[in-house]
Amino acid sequence: MNISILLPFKENYSKEIAGAVSLFVKDTIKVSSYKNSTTVFGSTSYKKILDKNYINLKPKKKFLQSTNKEYVKSFLKHPIVEDTEILEIHNRPNYIKQIKENYNKKIFLYFHNDPLSMNGSRTEDERSYLIKNVDKLIFNSKWSRDRFFLKSSFKDLMINKSVICYQSASKVNVNVKSKKKIITFIGKLNSAKGFDIFGKTIIKILDKYKDWKAYVIGDEPREKMHFEHNNLINLGFKNNDFILNFLKKVSISVVCSRWDEPFGRTSLEAASRGSAVIISDRGGLPETTKSAIILKKLDEDTLFKQISKLLDNKKYLIKKQKENYKNFFLTHKYVSSLLDNIRDKFVLKKINIKQKKILKIMHITNFNYRFDGRLHYNTGRRLNNGFVRLGHNVLTVSDRDILHNKKSLNDFAGSKSLQNSIINNYNNFKPDLIILGHADNVSKETLNTFKKDKVLIAQWFLDPVSKFGPDYLNNKRRVLDKNDLLDATFLTTDPGALDFKVKNSFYMPNPCDKSFETLSNYNKYCDNDLFFAMSHGVHRGGLKKGKIDDREVFINKLIKKNKLITFDIYGMFNSQPIWAENFLKKVSNSSMGLNLSRGKPIKYYSSDRLAQLMGNGLLTFINERTYLNDFFTDKEAIFYKNIDDLSYKLNKFKKDKNQRRLIAKNGKTKYFKYFNSTIIADYIINQTLDIKKTKKPLWEK
Repeated sequence: MNISILLPFKENYSKEIAGAVSLFVKDTIKVSSYKNSTTVFGSTSYKKILDKNYINLKPKKKFLQSTNKEYVKSFLKHPIVEDTEILEIHNRPNYIKQIKENYNKKIFLYFHNDPLSMNGSRTEDERSYLIKNVDKLIFNSKWSRDRFFLKSSFKDLMINKSVICYQSASKVNVNVKSKKKIITFIGKLNSAKGFDIFGKTIIKILDKYKDWKAYVIGDEPREKMHFEHNNLINLGFKNNDFILNFLKKVSISVVCSRWDEPFGRTSLEAASRGSAVIISDRGGLPETTKSAIILKKLDEDTLFKQISKLLDNKKYLIKKQKENYKNFFLTHKYVSSLLDNIRDKFVLKKINIKQKKILKIMHITNFNYRFDGRLHYNTGRRLNNGFVRLGHNVLTVSDRDILHNKKSLNDFAGSKSLQNSIINNYNNFKPDLIILGHADNVSKETLNTFKKDKVLIAQWFLDPVSKFGPDYLNNKRRVLDKNDLLDATFLTTDPGALDFKVKNSFYMPNPCDKSFETLSNYNKYCDNDLFFAMSHGVHRGGLKKGKIDDREVFINKLIKKNKLITFDIYGMFNSQPIWAENFLKKVSNSSMGLNLSRGKPIKYYSSDRLAQLMGNGLLTFINERTYLNDFFTDKEAIFYKNIDDLSYKLNKFKKDKNQRRLIAKNGKTKYFKYFNSTIIADYIINQTLDIKKTKKPLWEK
């Protein structure tokens, strides 16, 4: 499911000056089960954006035309929004009418401020329109919701139509006994926030308690208030990361607002860091923490007495600090789960695995029949084995074989025959799930004809997609080509490491298979030390004259540095690439293997070479910049920093046979336990069908 979030126009979704709305969106998305299918839209001039899920809109300014309307218009025209199931609009009820006129799917509206103060929800008629046309109204406090339904004839719909979802904060380890003698005021430095009350009070406090200090964080260009004392420090505006870190050492935080705050992020964050919190009884402030000291009267004398009470009684101060910290529960994870539960109820129901335990899967990839078994050992077949072992009914369609065999004068490329064949296979089989593997030649038009049946479609993609890797632009185009039609994409690179976004994408390790990786080299004597094989293209089969890549340069240097190592190299030095049974025969005679991919390393990327080496029990050497040591320890694989480090470790493990064999055995065991074809096939199905499993695979922990 796709979710598109629209921020208020000019909301600064940036690290420099993020507001409460931006922080709420960023923090809850980060831990949401929908994080990979959520896109945030906004318009800001700041460059340091909070996360990669963001798209910056630049609406055209038109004479006598509302920029806000142009902003909403540019949002609705974006291709991602056109393929979105839920739109979530933050803090702009006046956007809803324009959106509803152009969009007929689910709409959530979030209120972060008093609804009666906002354009689009001030009047009862406006609120009635929202109740009728918005699928879910989400409020940041009970106070805000009560304001919306005040004197409303639709008050009986309040429970079903609306929900309260408080703002959130992280919870970190805090030792209240190590806190400093610091009192804070954080926020706008104006009378609405009660800064004048705090300022006058804190001067008296600092005069009386000379070993205490007060820090003010915030600004206010429209209302100038200055309070001076040797122990009063004004830090000015600071970003949220600074504030959260600073609050760890703060003993007392004062939030004495005069105005009705819809919620109150300052008191929430202070409670999460174990500060004693003093608040006024205004708006939603009392909902931010259950353990705040609430001022019965909002004036200097009352505030002075409450602060003095804390300073005079250290046990009481520590008690209030501990209560705030212990009772704090509004973590990002907790609040995000509330939102996800709401979203779950509006998701189009996908296949119920409990009702349909055996799926019909149409697996379209290149099964290489035309190569007479030379390319039998491929990932498509590994995954196919996994689907079958899980008990599913699998129809295999080899798209490139059909293209090759169906060429004619009337269909020179074979494309028409391929599309017709796929459509016929689909109509005869009626799959629940279509899985594509590098099926570039299957047209979007063909897939689009199947979407009316609500069939699910996923793709897996093995080639490198790093901008520092080979064929970057072409591979990027291939991955994104059908993105708007897919329910999930599985990459052998961490999607978070890419410089572009792939909708609903997941990392997929290269699978091993018990019927393919049958060797256990750690158990036998091998003539060769290090095995490495490459090719100039699997379909080519042989070396291409004059072609060279960066791996050959690396291997040449490695050989020159290591005279005592016996290398077994294929795809170089006029030694042709090896395939199928010949590959197994050759690899069986080496004790160690080098996992070296084209281009610069990127997080988690490797070709299926990794599964072949570790799966066959070779001690495998991996560049540490792949971050595959997130999954394997140095007791299961060997990670190297550079060619010198690799050389040292090659010679070390050539001599230390016992350690070499033990690590190789551990590596094979680990790979088969966590990255076998059945586990990865199951993962592809679960993620595509959006089935939540209690036990996550190793690569998601």
